[in-house]
Amino acid sequence: MLRPFHLAFPVHDLAAARAFYGGTLGCPEGRSSDSWIDFDLFGHQIVAHLDPAAKAVVVSNPVDGHDVPVPHFGVVLTMDAWRALADRVKAAGIPFGIEPHIRFVGQPGEQATMFFLDPSGNALEFKAFADDAQLFAA
Repeated sequence: MLRPFHLAFPVHDLAAARAFYGGTLGCPEGRSSDSWIDFDLFGHQIVAHLDPAAKAVVVSNPVDGHDVPVPHFGVVLTMDAWRALADRVKAAGIPFGIEPHIRFVGQPGEQATMFFLDPSGNALEFKAFADDAQLFAA
């Protein structure tokens, strides 16, 4: 059985992080303090840690005709969950850094993907595969 991952990352405003991760993305909140908040991101533990001076890193690499932000994190979802999340993000008016689309069409690793930023500028990518066997296809 695949075990959940844990990721801690900086945010400049805990209230904004709570509204974004808990409200917009629908991540249940776990433990918290006045300097961090645990969220359940599709079964994985992410922790937003307060750093009032946090600034987004603006670096990108070209991938299939798009400038992919680095660093970024996210989850590989089912196609239905990916579509539902894309609809939820659109409905919330969150701008996409890379609009929801299918990349590597007809090639190994064909996948649905989308990128957007949290209120602190952390880049998130969510993806899905029509065939999960393509996750590590070379």
